[in-house]
Amino acid sequence: MTDLNILPLGGVRENGKNMYAVSVNDEIFILDAGLKYPDTEQLGIDVVIPDFEYLLKNQDKIAGIFLSHGHSDAIGALPYLLQQIQAPIFGSELTIELAKIAINDEKAIKNFDDFHVVNEKTEIDFGDVKVSFFNTTHTIPEALGIVLTVDEGQIVYSGHFKFDQTVEAAYQTNYQRLAEIGQKPVLALLADAAGTEESIKTPASERQIHSYIQEAFEEAKGKRIIVAAVASNIQRVQQVIDATAKTKRRLVITGHDADKIVKTALDLKLINLPKPKSELFASVKELDDMPDSQTVVLETGKLGEPVKALHKMAKGEDPVVNIGSNDFVFITTNPSFAVESYVAQTRNMLFKKGANVKQISTDLRSSGHGSKSDLQLLMNFFKPEVLLPVSAEFRVMVSAKQAAEEVGMAEDKIIMAKRGDVIAYDGQTFEKADAVQVAETMIDGDSLKDIGNVVLRDRRILSEDGVFVTVVTIDRKKRKVVSKPKMTSRGFVYVKANRDLMKEAGKLTIESIEDYLKNAKAFDWNELKNGVREKLSRFLFNETRRRPMVMPVVMEVNQNRRPHHKGEPEKKGNKNHNKKGQKQQGKNKKSKGQVKKQEQGKQNQTAE
Repeated sequence: MTDLNILPLGGVRENGKNMYAVSVNDEIFILDAGLKYPDTEQLGIDVVIPDFEYLLKNQDKIAGIFLSHGHSDAIGALPYLLQQIQAPIFGSELTIELAKIAINDEKAIKNFDDFHVVNEKTEIDFGDVKVSFFNTTHTIPEALGIVLTVDEGQIVYSGHFKFDQTVEAAYQTNYQRLAEIGQKPVLALLADAAGTEESIKTPASERQIHSYIQEAFEEAKGKRIIVAAVASNIQRVQQVIDATAKTKRRLVITGHDADKIVKTALDLKLINLPKPKSELFASVKELDDMPDSQTVVLETGKLGEPVKALHKMAKGEDPVVNIGSNDFVFITTNPSFAVESYVAQTRNMLFKKGANVKQISTDLRSSGHGSKSDLQLLMNFFKPEVLLPVSAEFRVMVSAKQAAEEVGMAEDKIIMAKRGDVIAYDGQTFEKADAVQVAETMIDGDSLKDIGNVVLRDRRILSEDGVFVTVVTIDRKKRKVVSKPKMTSRGFVYVKANRDLMKEAGKLTIESIEDYLKNAKAFDWNELKNGVREKLSRFLFNETRRRPMVMPVVMEVNQNRRPHHKGEPEKKGNKNHNKKGQKQQGKNKKSKGQVKKQEQGKQNQTAE
């Protein structure tokens, strides 16, 4: 019997970050390596990627990384993964080109070149496993589903899919291929569930969306149009290009890597230009000289996430675009539930700037993910023995579960997996057998290191209750406080309006330190500061019912000083007995009192 296990490393009970490890005997096949954008509670985090610990421990078993499509939720984690694990990468031509763009900025892996282009006619023989593919319809061309075939049957990963009869050739699903896969046993189907929740509202076809965008452009007559879109949503970019040409405007593309992505799609003939490039596109430098009535700005943002960049525009912080009353802002992306309040806030700010704002999701249900009926149709093609809803938050996975039950699948054959669940094949079926610890890695800036929950907790405290700093100097030898504490507050209370609170906090700081210095048998800086922190935290909470981050800064005098006895030769390099200083002292005939005063002024205070 083949030893089969499925391990979700991401993409379950969350929106994005798709990554699934399928182990077959002694080989591991990685399906997608995506990221997700942070929730509003993940303060300051740029992106969230899967935890690679399991793969690092088993990297000698990895057969390859198989990519379903070129969006960031499928390829975004590659720059981080390839810095730690080297493995061949398989994907469609466009997906591979977008993967190369994604890793191009990382110097450590810039020369990585183990890429392999595949399509739905490709079959790769790994011995115990044959890997094949099938075309799916998504908002990006050349999206693929992935099939792993073993002696017992097939494991199928749908990738992101929907069924739309009106799409162009590069986006079409091959229904005959789906039927062929369904002729053989499908042991498990990892199915995209992201679009199954809204069963009442029928998704708009891409032809309807195309007409809707064209109408919006025509309604904005005389205004400058600013379109917020995901850079890798090639279908949406094509619709914007078509509407730009028909309204006799020129298109300016802004955003990190957006030019490269559009150029790649053009080179692969996956974007069609209705007029010559020179007549259609304009550079950012030309923007100021172009009439509003002839301008379209396609804003894609960093990492293809346009809403944050749009927020900067609304705040007047964008270096290129300054929003005004003659702007029509068109949001063509569907934000996740986690950032809906952020989008609403951004829209509000745009309206305050005088702009007219339109959001596609308020008028149409636009999605690249299959509806409830689409999932049911896919299941009727494949007739899987076990279903794993993926690529969705838990409540959406539940809607996929209900859809599967409606077409006759038994409840115990639907696995609501968590990250780290080991779903093993026992010869008859797949069941949860074990679990491994799989967290998520939060990336802030360029560091590959996880920020971690402790840092996030501190950021949350700072954002909610602020920080309270007390600075004090002690003399450890004399066991006393030698300077009055200085209090600083940021984001907690206004110091001048709370003098009594500050005064009491200063007294408490002195009492806490002197009590420690008096009673401690062995001096410990951490114990001293923790004692001050605990007492101040308790006092401030009792007085204000708030919990700021309390930071005691304790400094010490005389730490490096050494008494010099009469008659003892001075040692070279002793800062407290500088010969040059003694000569100068004699030259100026300073009194002993003056010298003593100078030495006190040179006391060495070391912050701890």
